[in-house]
Formats: sequence, structure tokens, C-alpha cells
Amino acid sequence: MAQTVVNEAEQLREQLNTGTKEVAEAHRFDEAKLERWLRANVEGFAGPLEVRQFKGGQSNPTYQLVTPKRKYVLRRKPPGHLLPSAHAVDREFRVISALHPTGFPVAKPYGLCTDESVIGTMFYVMEMVEGRILWDQTLPTYTPAERRPIYMAEVATLAALHNTDYRAVGLEDFGRTGNYVARQIDRWTKQYRASETERREPMEQLIAWLPKTCPEDSRVSVVHGDYRLDNMVMHPTEPRVIAVLDWELSTLGSPVADFTYFLMQWVNGPLSEIGDPTAHGLPTVDEVVAEYCRLTGRPGLPDLNWYFAYNLFRLAAILQGIVGRAREGTASSPQAATQEARIPPLLDVALTYAAKAGLR
Repeated sequence: MAQTVVNEAEQLREQLNTGTKEVAEAHRFDEAKLERWLRANVEGFAGPLEVRQFKGGQSNPTYQLVTPKRKYVLRRKPPGHLLPSAHAVDREFRVISALHPTGFPVAKPYGLCTDESVIGTMFYVMEMVEGRILWDQTLPTYTPAERRPIYMAEVATLAALHNTDYRAVGLEDFGRTGNYVARQIDRWTKQYRASETERREPMEQLIAWLPKTCPEDSRVSVVHGDYRLDNMVMHPTEPRVIAVLDWELSTLGSPVADFTYFLMQWVNGPLSEIGDPTAHGLPTVDEVVAEYCRLTGRPGLPDLNWYFAYNLFRLAAILQGIVGRAREGTASSPQAATQEARIPPLLDVALTYAAKAGLR
């Protein structure tokens, strides 16, 4: 029964997030102004222009720009009241512009517009990468033999990101390089407080305990910040990542924190509900950790329980921000308000791992 419920929830999520729709009233803009900007700033652009809005996404409204010869993607800050430092589309544009020449799989960037008079908020334009976005992390329509290569390609792509020399690609000032996790705890605590709708005692415990117990990690890399299967485009037929999407939370930071967020699918996501992963052709957490360590030259990853508690805390704060945007009327997704129900269970699991890591 539990597996049936999970599959139904994932199928609904895929239906709600796949494809495009008419532009929502709250996210409309003057398309003629945009077309003039595209003609002046995007090499090779030729109209006429049709604008559609992608169904998916909770944060930055994302649009498909259709022309007779090619399709583009536009990412913008949402209109209305915004939390401090959120929706940094200019940072997204910068990181994909730095990574694209290296061959790392990102969409080709075409242009950034900081002039809010064009469509009302800052935005950037990139290529439309055609492939598969796999919304259901359990990959129910794939055979067991097909599932493992997809996940191992995801691991290899994240390892490649963390192995990229951020100084060599011009990102040495993309973020501060010390005390990343402590600063993230402070940031997400503030974001949570700014969107808080009620007091939750488990969150208060985590906010008090996490900053006092941060593990040390001497390595620094570009981190994605929201690395999961549905934030990338897979090759149409091969188990290969051809574009990593949604770089809003990227910065310089701890690769271990970034990698352990990816592991949340096994810890408290859909993969945690299916029983033995190997029976479904999926790698186990231990196998994924071993492969990541092999690719990044690490002897191992201690403190996993602490990182699991931290990532669940962070996810709860992100969801609270979505709830806050729903309250303000600026959320991209009509399902945003329903995210509040996910927060208490996340915090309960976070406390379980915090206890394993020493919380008393």
C-alpha cells in the first residue's frame, strides 16, 4: 500500500510539472518589449515570438520562448515582495556562463537582462535543451537494468562539478570559502524566520543545535545547492546528463553538504519507500558514497548522520519559504501552499538523525 501511495504522489507531481501552459496572470509581461530585447541582445534571434510558461518550478518563473527556428528558456525573478538574497537569477546566469565552456553539462547562456523595465524583473535567457526530465525518482517506467546507470551518471556529474577548479573558470569570488555550513544554517534560519507561520519545537531544537556541531570540511567547490534527478535533463536515449538546471542556490561551499543533499532521496525521499534498492536495480547509499569518493579522491565520508539532519532542516526552511510566497501571492506553482504539510514530518526525521549524531 505504501508503495502505491508513493507512486500515485509521484505521478501526480509529474503531471503537475511536465510541459507548458498559458502564462499565469501574475507572471505576465509585455511580450513585445521582450521580443525587442531579444532581437538586440541574443545573437541569431528571429521572431515571431510565442511565450509559454513551464508548469514546473516553485521559485523562479520559467518560460519557453518559441520561434520558428529554435526554442529558448527564460528564467526571471518573480514579481512582488521577495526574501533577502533569494531568486538570484544573475548568479544562475553567471555560474552556467562559467561552466558551459568547460564542457560541464549546462544549457548555453544567451543573455542576462538587469533592466527591470523590460518585463518587470531581472531575467536571463538560455538554450532549450531537449531530453528527458525524470520527475519520479523511482523510475517506474524503466527496467531495473536501466535504472542504475541513470543514477550513477547523476553521481558522476556531481563529482565532475565538485572537481571543477572554480578559480580556473573565474568563480573565485562566487562565494565565501570558509564556514560554509555554518553560514548556510544562519541563512536558512533567517529565511525560515522571514516566512514563519507557526512555532515548531523541532525546528527550534535544530536551530539551536546545528551551529554548535558543524563538522569541518577543508575542501571548497562550486556547489549546486538543489541537486536531484528532476533538476537535470537526461539524454533522450542514453543514461547521460546533458544539462543540469536550476542553479539558484549555487555558490562556493562544501561539496559534502551538496552531495549529502543528493542522498536525501534515499534517506527521506521516494527511494526510502521502495524497500531494498538493489531489488529495483538502484544503487544503495553505500554504493553511491563509494562511487562519489572514488571519483573525488576521498577516503570516506564521516558525519553522514549530521549532514542528513542538516539537509532536512534546510529543506524544511526552503519549503517554509515556498509557503511564505504562497501567502504573499508570488509563488510560481499553484500547489505551493500545500507544501506546509510536508514540514513537520521532515523535522521529525531530522531530529532522528540529529539524535544519531549526538543531539540530546
